Amino acid sequence: MNLDRKKLLIFDFDGTLIDSVPDLADATNAMLTTLGKDTYPINTIRNWIGNGSRLLVERALVGKVDVAEGDLTVEEADHAEQLFFEAYTKIDGSKTIAYPDVDSGLKKLHAAGYTLALVTNKPIRFVPKILQTFGWQDLFSAVMGGDSLPTKKPDPAPLLHVCEALNVSVAHAVMIGDSRNDILAGQNANMDTLGLSYGYNYGQDIRDLNPTEAFDHFADLVDWIMQTNA
Repeated sequence: MNLDRKKLLIFDFDGTLIDSVPDLADATNAMLTTLGKDTYPINTIRNWIGNGSRLLVERALVGKVDVAEGDLTVEEADHAEQLFFEAYTKIDGSKTIAYPDVDSGLKKLHAAGYTLALVTNKPIRFVPKILQTFGWQDLFSAVMGGDSLPTKKPDPAPLLHVCEALNVSVAHAVMIGDSRNDILAGQNANMDTLGLSYGYNYGQDIRDLNPTEAFDHFADLVDWIMQTNA
């Protein structure tokens, strides 16, 4: 990481801080059932998560990661996404869990004086409830959803927006996430990136994307930030 001391830590959400796959899979299968379509096992749906709700819905409708132009009409996708939102809203969130050491790690970083922000591709309407479930609502100085701006990760706009809103230069910020969207967003913003290997990255090793550093455990990432940035 460059010699500029980091002040702002921008985190991804799903796959980085929380494992939300079980609840997302339940909502996806509820949508498919309503539409009279076959449902899928959780490990299949896991590979469709990370690009926001719209693409998750489209992947579920066609049953594969790559959705080609012409596979679906806009009307089909719109209707299915609305059913997905309705199903996800009804889910109590009890199957969504924090990854090991995330709760203590976030609090440790916050107590050490770092400014924390959250930039997720999840629709913003679902984010506050989850933050409150874990008691994290006061840890983050800025929270951005996938629909907070016209573009989402891997576009750098949400990251740059957070830097500007919090009056922190890109050189003093770092993007932390588990998927190619996170690392590419950081790189597109000319920002240092820290990768986590345990999340949702479509079977690709996060290290293949050349983040500034990569870690297998959240606690190791926290320790590294504290030591490197001391």
